[in-house]
Amino acid sequence: MVYITRRVTFSAAHRLHNPELSDEENRQIYGLCNNPMGHGHNYVVEVTVHGEPSLRDGMIIDLGELNDVIQDRIIKHVDHKFLNHQVDFLEGVIPTAENLSIKFWERLKDALPRGELYEIRVSESENNSAFYRGE
Repeated sequence: MVYITRRVTFSAAHRLHNPELSDEENRQIYGLCNNPMGHGHNYVVEVTVHGEPSLRDGMIIDLGELNDVIQDRIIKHVDHKFLNHQVDFLEGVIPTAENLSIKFWERLKDALPRGELYEIRVSESENNSAFYRGE
């Protein structure tokens, strides 16, 4: 089994807030990330696909094709957006890196022309990232 990863970036704002909790509980849980005006990140998304390289072209998936799918299914919807309010597929979701990795998986799992989705990693900063490998 061979694994290949495509890395893409986007910039977006979000607010970590659970509407089922009080304002005080949200402040205690999320701290500065609960700012009502939101805050931004330069996100890094790494999409890993696995499979056997094709005998015809030696690839699991053409990285250009993978990039096109990522751009179409994820990046064009989230880049320079307020994730809590402007992204349909994130409606009702607390946009943590953990939840973003799950939602991005859902957007990509059936959209790849070749190979099989193995992992989605979402990094909010150099120090914080989450990954998801499906159900």
